[in-house]
Amino acid sequence: MDLSFYKGKRVLVTGHTGFKGTWLTRILVNAGAEVAGYSRCSEKEPSLFEAADVKDSIVHIKGDVRDLEHLKKVFAEFQPEIVLHLAAQPIVRDSYKDPVYTYETNVMGTVNIMECVRLNPCVKSVLNVTTDKVYLNNEWCWGYREDEPLDGFDPYSNSKSCSELVTHSYKNSFFADGRAAVSTARAGNVIGGGDFANDRIIPDCVRAMADGRVIGVRNPYSTRPYQHVLEPLFVYLTIAAKQYECPKYQGYYNVGPDDCDCVTTGELVSLFCKCWGENAKWENQAEAGAPHEASFLKLDCSKLKSTFGWKPRWHIEKCMDMVCRFSRIWLAGGDIPEEMDKEIREFAGNQP
Repeated sequence: MDLSFYKGKRVLVTGHTGFKGTWLTRILVNAGAEVAGYSRCSEKEPSLFEAADVKDSIVHIKGDVRDLEHLKKVFAEFQPEIVLHLAAQPIVRDSYKDPVYTYETNVMGTVNIMECVRLNPCVKSVLNVTTDKVYLNNEWCWGYREDEPLDGFDPYSNSKSCSELVTHSYKNSFFADGRAAVSTARAGNVIGGGDFANDRIIPDCVRAMADGRVIGVRNPYSTRPYQHVLEPLFVYLTIAAKQYECPKYQGYYNVGPDDCDCVTTGELVSLFCKCWGENAKWENQAEAGAPHEASFLKLDCSKLKSTFGWKPRWHIEKCMDMVCRFSRIWLAGGDIPEEMDKEIREFAGNQP
């Protein structure tokens, strides 16, 4: 897409210090947007956000999406034109440990964002980022479409289903006049450099390499739609820009790879080991009595393709090359902003 649309636009990004949020913020800053980021700003180390060197280029706000009064002040002061809502409790296993916090953040956080949009006519375009896990998963071998029933199983997935319903209700109840265009994006699993989350397979792989350990894999036979983090981010920016210009583009969109890139976790880790080299290897560490996680999940992205002429840009082998390249630079103490910009330009087609 032509990112020049975002030059001078006031964009509020919630969850801007997270993995996806940091990459998105870097893209927007490079595009010349006026960005405000709203996040709990975790003190955990390491931090991609701190390494990405964007804090001084944005309005950096520490806050909790559960705090409606604070959000109201932020909206009133910054007057965003576009809202990209990424803030969430995003880990399935953590949702089993603390379901109340998960629902408060993922459901009431969305209510609070949509309420602020309702109260601020400056907002013209809103995108709520959810997940492929929002669907009632029957473990089918075909991909789910946007009109399939929503009913995630675990507290994380279910809270995101509820977040979708909140968004739908606000859209129908308060924005039917076209004052603000509202969409949700249901993205498949993302991989890429700079993800340090717990209980995610690629961060586990990189940590194992840093420590000289064998990679432990919990669910080697689970199939997921893996894609590089830049893939959905450029889709989010496309949807938000297109619906800003014409509300006919608002809706609910799946964002995932083609069937050839829906692989098992074991296949993904084997590909990582091949790319990493240096005798990297993994072992099955399936846990007895572990919390339920879906074993098969795939998306049908026909709507996204037909609406925007979109198609996935990087296949899984290329994605893994980029993961390993970034991770080696990180572990060596290299220039992270330079690497991020290089990958963004390469993905956007601005360099070989």
